[in-house]
Amino acid sequence: MSDGTLPEGGVYEWYRRGLDLLAAGNPAAAATLLARVAESEPGRRDVLEALARAQYDAGQHREAMDSFGALAAASPTDHYAHFGLGLAAGRSGELGVAAEHLALAVAMRPDLHHYAQALRGVRARRSATDH
Repeated sequence: MSDGTLPEGGVYEWYRRGLDLLAAGNPAAAATLLARVAESEPGRRDVLEALARAQYDAGQHREAMDSFGALAAASPTDHYAHFGLGLAAGRSGELGVAAEHLALAVAMRPDLHHYAQALRGVRARRSATDH
């Protein structure tokens, strides 16, 4: 696949292989393959979420912002999309965007303590840079 070719099989097999690569700790390869799946299956939430996760884990935070942002735009009540967008934005240095989306995620799911913890971290970073 490093030569630009795709694995054998159809789009579903590519998707499954992308998930396997992500689970095996190879997010960059997963992101490459899942991007091709997303091109073939535009608008598929499961594909876009897997792609966003792979991009984030691969350190492709701007790309992850775009993918999580597309998820949040398609489903504004998707707390996980806002959480992922907030995390990716924070890693990209977009602390205002990060705080906004993490706050939305916390408002939607106050029971998920890691959401609130991420929001506190971004707010602390933002406060430290404001001084």
